[in-house]
Amino acid sequence: MRKALSTIAAGCMLCAATIAQAQAPASEHSFSANVGLYSNYIFRGISQTSGEPALQGGFDYAHSSGFYAGTWASNISWLEDFGAYKRSSLEWDFYGGYKGTFGKSDFTFDVGTIYYYYPGDKNAGFYDADTWEIYGALGWKFLGLKYSYSLQDYFGARPNASQDKTDGTWYLDLFADYPIGESGFSVNAHYGILDVKNDGTKSAATKASYNDWKIGGKYVVPTGTLKDLTIGAFYSDNDVKTNGAGSSFYVDANRYNTAKDAFVVYVSKSF
Repeated sequence: MRKALSTIAAGCMLCAATIAQAQAPASEHSFSANVGLYSNYIFRGISQTSGEPALQGGFDYAHSSGFYAGTWASNISWLEDFGAYKRSSLEWDFYGGYKGTFGKSDFTFDVGTIYYYYPGDKNAGFYDADTWEIYGALGWKFLGLKYSYSLQDYFGARPNASQDKTDGTWYLDLFADYPIGESGFSVNAHYGILDVKNDGTKSAATKASYNDWKIGGKYVVPTGTLKDLTIGAFYSDNDVKTNGAGSSFYVDANRYNTAKDAFVVYVSKSF
């Protein structure tokens, strides 16, 4: 009898420990990472790598209250291609903000700030490409819009003849990411409007403002060893024009048009 009671007591203690562990509150903090390989790095409709591949990755922290922070980086070539910098091949971003939902609805919001950092040495006559933006976004299920506002010169751009500053530049991003049932497949689309402050005349050689768009699809592995592996592709284009001589604000020193349309394939993984 004594042995039986001891066995029962031990079993009860084990059950109690298991229940207590199951009822332990989830951590308020979460960390994640991501890495991706892209055939071309397209940012707001413009190639950052002159059509060449890019390796990208980042780390993120999130608090249960809605606050978040993170960093992300990618190789680039545009600063050297335009002759603006020497020994500059990296974009390194730092961001943070607060996001949540409106009550128990499907509507979401996100407000924050991001700093784009470009290490390297500027050439004479060019401005610092580092850029600081603030942003606000609204979402509903698979739809969203995001407004970004630059607090500094827009990536070192001063396109008009007077070299006026371009802080106050804004970008509006309208996007959709529609899942196809529970298959792991989704289709996505984007339309963007860039209004560069003081971008000069309307000639193709100095006009920096434009509209861009993108359409694509992706597959996210739902389970197994490759869970959260994403394979995708998209087509990107814009309404940037070139003049009769084939020049525009987005044609680099090597005569490569960074604004030309592009088809991009990629693979990425989140952890």
